[in-house]
Amino acid sequence: MAYRPHLAAALSGASIRQLAYWRNPTRSGGAILVPEVSERPPLYSFRDVIALRTTVYLRRRISLQRVRRALENLYDLGEVEHLSHYRLIAQGSSVVLVASDAPAVDLVEQPGQQVTVVMADVLQPFTTADEIRVPGLLQPRRALRVDPEVRSGHPVISGTRVPFELVAGLLRDGVPADRIAEYYPSVGATAAADALDFANYVDRYGRTPAA
Repeated sequence: MAYRPHLAAALSGASIRQLAYWRNPTRSGGAILVPEVSERPPLYSFRDVIALRTTVYLRRRISLQRVRRALENLYDLGEVEHLSHYRLIAQGSSVVLVASDAPAVDLVEQPGQQVTVVMADVLQPFTTADEIRVPGLLQPRRALRVDPEVRSGHPVISGTRVPFELVAGLLRDGVPADRIAEYYPSVGATAAADALDFANYVDRYGRTPAA
């Protein structure tokens, strides 16, 4: 299962226009992220969404030009794994690579130099540079979960394999929340409401313009 652009945008905090811009190289540097599932049509993996969240998180304080420079220097250092493999954080006006088994390394101001950093977690909720609130990746709503081992990371009702949009679709078709259990016995009214709320968020996010 793969993430279509609107869902990848909603879970990462990137706008649809940013997704399109970031998957293409420019004169100033290579692509930020090319979808690994499919380029045409664009389909994103769970790893892609984590990488996109990292980019959005960095963009709160760092220019896109510096983010591109950090990625170029990362690859120059011999790092060739998928971007989600790396923990990148903003440190002042620079980007720093943090590893569990090695000192943190600057990627922009003084590439390769070891630095001391304050940790951050891009999986937790955060606010973008455009003041858009991005939900936690693994729990986008109280009753929803994202687990790469369950439906390849597609958001589902917690404790089930039921995709959120199936429940939201029933509510939109007029089925009362307290009757959703007739279709999905493990889904209560509160979880159904969360599914609809998240579906509305995804729909709205697809129409959010890029900065």
